[in-house]
Amino acid sequence: MSKNITPEERERRTPTEEIQAQFRSARADIERQFENTKAQFENTRVQFEAANEKIRTRTGRNLLGAIAAGLIFGGFVIVSLIIFKWFFVIFALVTLGICSLELANAMRVRGWYVPRVLSVVVTVIAMPVAFFGGIVMTLIVIALGTVIILMTQIVTSNRAAYTDKAPLNQRMFAAMFVQAYVSVLGAVTVNLVSRDDGQWWVMGFLIVVVSIDTGAYVTGLLFGKHLMAPKISPKKTWEGFAGAGVISLIASGLVVTLMLHLPIWFTPIFAIPILFSAVWGDLGESQLKRIIGVKDMSNWLAGHGGFLDRVDSILPTALVVYIIYNVVHAVS
Repeated sequence: MSKNITPEERERRTPTEEIQAQFRSARADIERQFENTKAQFENTRVQFEAANEKIRTRTGRNLLGAIAAGLIFGGFVIVSLIIFKWFFVIFALVTLGICSLELANAMRVRGWYVPRVLSVVVTVIAMPVAFFGGIVMTLIVIALGTVIILMTQIVTSNRAAYTDKAPLNQRMFAAMFVQAYVSVLGAVTVNLVSRDDGQWWVMGFLIVVVSIDTGAYVTGLLFGKHLMAPKISPKKTWEGFAGAGVISLIASGLVVTLMLHLPIWFTPIFAIPILFSAVWGDLGESQLKRIIGVKDMSNWLAGHGGFLDRVDSILPTALVVYIIYNVVHAVS
């Protein structure tokens, strides 16, 4: 800070000295303002982190990270579905390939050795086949890929590196599960996008699933008292499920009438199966993680764990919506 200057001292200054003095005074003011702003920002940050920690303690989720990851994830989906349908294939094969890798990695915690590279390759190949070749061809490709994976497990079963792993039959079942859970259900989603107006059905059920997740999260946070499945997921409550049910009807009503152009009475037919499949998918993956012995499939997505933790409600719901889509188009 500059000292007080008398009028006589100011008059004896040269123009250059006066400019330098004004500059020092202005810089001191800016530094004071910066320090005040920095202190206010730090106070706000501390308050936000305290609030976020309370939410994390109650729900087990990093709120800021979850919002950021959700926005990025949702942005890719919207662009791929609305602008370039084929771009969804790229998005799906990258996302689901990572999911296969996460699940294969997680299963090794229990000694369920699953060939990671082969599992990812089969998943990645299945996505463009599902979009361009149809669901039957996709199932054939996945089946052949699974056979190759199983043969690899049989051939390598006597290697010293795998003798201390789980029994071969358990490892083979784990490998088949990865393909059934990730590749088949993912391929169903991609194939639905390739169908007439299929992108709107996929976007529609994604909107409903996200609404269900958000409704359950907010309602459970505000009113949750009665645990839904404490041994599987200690954060989920029946109050949250009720909130999810209400939100699913509202979101489905908008999707059915504005996006799918179906009559309003179709809303519960669309909403109720999605509600149960989304909740079942979430609880099912939670139970799977408990069986394996991991908290999250990975830590690649802030606030969500892994990619598979983000799509656990989406994958089984895709199959449900795929069936509804085919029934609607068969009778129309």
